[in-house]
Amino acid sequence: MNIPSELKYTKDHEWVKVEGDVATIGITDFAQSELGDIVYVEVETVDETLDAEEVFGTVEAVKTVSDLFLPLSGEIVEFNESLEDEPEKVNSDPYGDGWMIKVKCSDLSEVEGLMSAEDYKALIGA
Repeated sequence: MNIPSELKYTKDHEWVKVEGDVATIGITDFAQSELGDIVYVEVETVDETLDAEEVFGTVEAVKTVSDLFLPLSGEIVEFNESLEDEPEKVNSDPYGDGWMIKVKCSDLSEVEGLMSAEDYKALIGA
């Protein structure tokens, strides 16, 4: 199970990489393995400002559809459009080419409320 130590995590199995005031967000290796083959990623909230914990999109696997929850408040500034044609990138490279959105954070102190890699490992029993 790949859980990069430099990232932050949520109880909803999303990872967060903060650079300046922009956070890149995707789902974890654990999440994609639990979902199975991902066939569609839908994000219709680009250019919207949402609060933490609001739904920013959905990820659809062969057997299920899951909501995606925003880990940090802010404006969604970018969607990884390559996922429209190749949603399987979320399965093959969840921390790289499979990233989902970028958010311009409105309150960087919220990052402190996210989990470390160690905390996330404990959550999933890794």
